[in-house]
Amino acid sequence: MSENRKKLRTGFTTGTAAAAAVKGALLLIQEGIPSSHVRVRLLTGDTLLIPLHKCRLEAEGKAVCSVIKDAGDDPDITHKAEIGAIVTLPADRHVKAETVLISGGKGVGKITKPGLEIPPGESAINPGPRKMIMQAVNEVLGSKIEDCPLKIEAEAETRQSYKSDIRVEIFVPRGEALARKTLNQRLGIVGGISVLGTTGLVKPMSHEAYMATIISSLSVACAAGLDQVVLTTGRRSERYARHLWKHLPEESFIQIGDFFKASLDAASEKGFKTLTLAVFFGKAVKMAQGVPHTHAAKSDLTMHRLSDWTFSMTNNRYLTKKILGANTARHAFDLLADYPEVIAYVGRRMLMSAGLFAGMGANVSGIIFDYNGEVIFQS
Repeated sequence: MSENRKKLRTGFTTGTAAAAAVKGALLLIQEGIPSSHVRVRLLTGDTLLIPLHKCRLEAEGKAVCSVIKDAGDDPDITHKAEIGAIVTLPADRHVKAETVLISGGKGVGKITKPGLEIPPGESAINPGPRKMIMQAVNEVLGSKIEDCPLKIEAEAETRQSYKSDIRVEIFVPRGEALARKTLNQRLGIVGGISVLGTTGLVKPMSHEAYMATIISSLSVACAAGLDQVVLTTGRRSERYARHLWKHLPEESFIQIGDFFKASLDAASEKGFKTLTLAVFFGKAVKMAQGVPHTHAAKSDLTMHRLSDWTFSMTNNRYLTKKILGANTARHAFDLLADYPEVIAYVGRRMLMSAGLFAGMGANVSGIIFDYNGEVIFQS
């Protein structure tokens, strides 16, 4: 089966796109002729040939270049987004460039909350992309130029040495609209997307990328001084949870997807006093079975365990047989509508599994929703 499965195509990150745009702009300034492609060095040490979208000279020592981001076969929000760079060399060509001031322009978010890799006040251009941009600058100019320290972007015009800075402004024309489809607002990143990348490549269906978002969300909640987080598995369960806990700030709600164990591990490490699960019945059944990752491809939701629990709680052979033959968790739930003791048992088992994953000292609570958002179990 695996041999016949289509091989998914790897793409490149927003950070790689930004670095390629910077390199294209610098080459245009130097050579006076726009390039069709540039070769960018990734953080793995490998190189990648990136096609350029637009490249134009604005003035002497200033150029604009952009790239169309290709996420490969990953369902990435920024796939096919235009990501560009405005690069400006020191006006006095006799002045030796000493540093590069990297900033975010239109469509690149600003950090407003602590707890992320970049401090508040700076543009949401992460360390990996910054390093790639610096590699691109030094490759073209053939010298060792340094990145300006963080916390300097807002003070750019008052810098004593700003006349010797190379200015790099990253922009994403549709960035603000794209950001509304992400968790950036909750993370305190306003006005646009984040420029990301730890290797330079996008792996299709990357678990690492999802976990990075979960950890960032937990870090922001921790930095905000919160002592409780509510772990949901998606937008619907979060919407119902936020209705229940209206007093909690939005940073308290973390969408963990299918990463049951890894999210509890990470939340426990941050030291939150209370970890609350808020999930639908189907996920609760998987969690009750102690499955670390609850995606259908990673876990087997057979009805055997649920049917065993049903019999132990009801001694009803007919119901047990019905549960065993259920097509889905929702079908099983419909069959159990008049048997709250079974649902309560699933809830207790879910909390036992969560407690084992979270470790000693963690206070784990939970609720289970039916498919209309009504609470059917609460601890």
